[in-house]
Amino acid sequence: MGERELAELMHLVNRRLRHGYLRRLEPLGLSPSHARALRVLAAEPDRPLRMVRLAEELRIVPRSLTPVVDALEEAGLVRRRTDPGNRRSTLVEITAAGRAAAERARDARRRAGEELFAVLSAEQREHLGDLLDTVEAAARAAESRPA
Repeated sequence: MGERELAELMHLVNRRLRHGYLRRLEPLGLSPSHARALRVLAAEPDRPLRMVRLAEELRIVPRSLTPVVDALEEAGLVRRRTDPGNRRSTLVEITAAGRAAAERARDARRRAGEELFAVLSAEQREHLGDLLDTVEAAARAAESRPA
């Protein structure tokens, strides 16, 4: 199998996984960008994040984050407050309802993956996971090397 074919297969499988995830997020009233933001905020439950830091974690520009945080705040899943250490900065903190929504979104992603990969044996899933971990670790290491 050529490199292009493998990349195309990964793209197709990822697209199917994303569609399964979207189907499960819709009844929760969440978009993938909402779920990602909640996931990052839930990882730091006792520490609100500055908007700029949240945007960095999501790898988006801060102005793209504003509508996401607006929607999450309107739904009662996050709260904004002024950073006492820098009054020009805004902190975003997850609420209890936001933590519960983040957990439901995580379950939705897990179920989408389980459904898609159900055609593989447990051993094949484990092997695929190991291979993908290897690729991800190598890519992360390459990103952290100075240019």
